[in-house]
Amino acid sequence: MTENSGYLTEEEKIYLLQLARRSITHFLKSRRRLQEEAKNPRLEQKQGAFVTLKVNGQLRGCIGYPLPYKPLYQTVIEMAVAAASEDYRFPPLTEAELDDLVIEISVLTLPRKVKKPEEVVVGRHGIIISKGINKGLLLPQVPLEYDWDLETFLNHGCLKAGLTVDEWKREVNIEVFEAQVFSEEEPS
Repeated sequence: MTENSGYLTEEEKIYLLQLARRSITHFLKSRRRLQEEAKNPRLEQKQGAFVTLKVNGQLRGCIGYPLPYKPLYQTVIEMAVAAASEDYRFPPLTEAELDDLVIEISVLTLPRKVKKPEEVVVGRHGIIISKGINKGLLLPQVPLEYDWDLETFLNHGCLKAGLTVDEWKREVNIEVFEAQVFSEEEPS
């Protein structure tokens, strides 16, 4: 990760993962958002982030802010709850699933536009493909999880945007970003 405020420390990553879990647990039990203040200036900086939830290794929710709208710790609180309760692709998470839940957080750099698709580096870059009102985002770890090459990655970015599979070969906007990705399985 080369932009924004640099890498998070191990302590900061562990804090954010625990914060995400506390947020989800609190919401499932009370139906209210956790109110907590971070006492760390680094976590109070605005930064984009996504929270990904997996239950028994299967994707169960993934929602985030690609841009730095809010302080990082607030983004994690909100996106953890949103991934657990608002991802339209899945039913809301239940308390019974908490024991099998693994949380992953991706802290993003600012997106930057690329001039040509060949500038996208699979495994390093996440992509945002847009055309008109259509927009799709894929995190940098996605093509690695599915063993995609660049063309497959761009094809899926187009599909996520609601475009034809090979629309990236024509006039689309392609932005890239990097992410510091950490999970409860692999905090580092």
